[in-house]
Amino acid sequence: MSLAQSALQRMNAAPPGFSIERDLPAGFAAFYRTLHERFTPRQRALSGNRKEMLAAAHAGRLPTYLPPSQATTSDWKIELPAWCADQRNQMTGPADEADLVVKMLNSGAPGVMLDLEDSMANEWEHLMLGIDNVIAALYGELTYDDKKRGETVAIKPSTTVTWTRVRGLHLSQAGIYSEPTSASLFDLALLVFRLDLSRLRHPLCIYIPKSESAEEALWWRDVLGELAAHKGKPRDYIKCMALCEAHPLAFQFEEFAYNLRDHLLGLNLGRWDYMASLIHYNLEDPKWVLPDRNTIPHDVPFFQNLRLLIPSICHKHGMLAIGGMTALYPSREDAELNARALRVLEADKKNEAVCYMDGAWTGHPDQNAIAVAQFPAPNQIASYRPGFDSHPDLRPAVEGIGKTTIEGTRAAVRTVIRYRNGYLNGKGASLLDGYMEDLATDRIYRLMIAQRVKHGVHSPAEVTQLFDEELEKLIESAKDAGTPQTMRRAREIGEAMIVQGAFDPV
Repeated sequence: MSLAQSALQRMNAAPPGFSIERDLPAGFAAFYRTLHERFTPRQRALSGNRKEMLAAAHAGRLPTYLPPSQATTSDWKIELPAWCADQRNQMTGPADEADLVVKMLNSGAPGVMLDLEDSMANEWEHLMLGIDNVIAALYGELTYDDKKRGETVAIKPSTTVTWTRVRGLHLSQAGIYSEPTSASLFDLALLVFRLDLSRLRHPLCIYIPKSESAEEALWWRDVLGELAAHKGKPRDYIKCMALCEAHPLAFQFEEFAYNLRDHLLGLNLGRWDYMASLIHYNLEDPKWVLPDRNTIPHDVPFFQNLRLLIPSICHKHGMLAIGGMTALYPSREDAELNARALRVLEADKKNEAVCYMDGAWTGHPDQNAIAVAQFPAPNQIASYRPGFDSHPDLRPAVEGIGKTTIEGTRAAVRTVIRYRNGYLNGKGASLLDGYMEDLATDRIYRLMIAQRVKHGVHSPAEVTQLFDEELEKLIESAKDAGTPQTMRRAREIGEAMIVQGAFDPV
């Protein structure tokens, strides 16, 4: 087995000697066994459907819209709760970093998303710490020690809505049984089992990542209903938002929302993962070679058409539409970078507001006030316009957009190495040259490099040379965490994943 294959196939595993009966809360083993037997086979089947859909796209049968159905022709609406009416900014960050969780919850943001997925290393100890932190945060009990001020910082009382993003259907969890179980199911079940729901300020709120079809919504509906019933709650008690991160799902938004309508409060455009998915589904098309990432304008048509579609569908049915993350971060040490980051943020969020989004994501407390100010309070649901184009072009041409340069490829190579090095050192997200980069960025860059090799922009030998050169520069600069050994391993894994076509989230 190659280095990249071993890295990819090493799914999150419980430690050696783990026992679900002994090492997790009493009663959880019996509770979870029934759920595993019922829902993991369905998760595996859905994962298989994804592979077939991707293979069909590479054979020329690209995703398209579904025929009319009750989901698209009937007048159905959800009832948006008052406690969730204002989500003009949702702060997001890894759940395993207690200080960041507390800072986000004290930022004044209307919403906070605690992440067990892409911004956190998918490893057992990080997962367990993340779940512990989520529970403490939901109870308002999480604290951290501020060494600069010499004090313990606690969560301040607020009306902030707290969301938890669990791992997606593409991931499995090892070490619980002799065969893998669904990572989504495991995260949800352990969280719900451990929680005393009477202590929560609002119903449990979940973020669903990386869905690829309307059929998958039925899996989430059934799981959420089953878990609520176990706690003696109505089956529609657990609420959720869903990320639109996969190109095939863009053609099934309304059907997906309809299937999950008893739980769903909104859709979120996870644009960086969506860009990666868009590249992946169009990987065989020489007309779809994307330019350097940071030369792609924020209002590029393949994003803008989606930004207009999502609010139209959401508002038609009474749901919120949430925009994406602005990757450029403010800096309290670099005044020039800080000013540029806040200018980019304001323009980005204003554009989303003009598209009738109700809010967006940010990751730094200094971004909150600017983000909130761009959106009308509390939301724009009343902006629904009958007769909107429900079938826009979601694959508009990319010719003439941005620049394709060797410097852009070099920057992509450098980020792939640096991201993987951070991951090998326990970081699912890293601040790199002013940009907060997580697994979505890593996927985009690996796919962009693969595109350029496949369609003759670079030869494999040229890419190898770029990896060699950038590795030596990074080792010499010594500005990233870890050692030269982890940096070299990161470089080997990064290039091998590109060569072997290992682009799915891991």
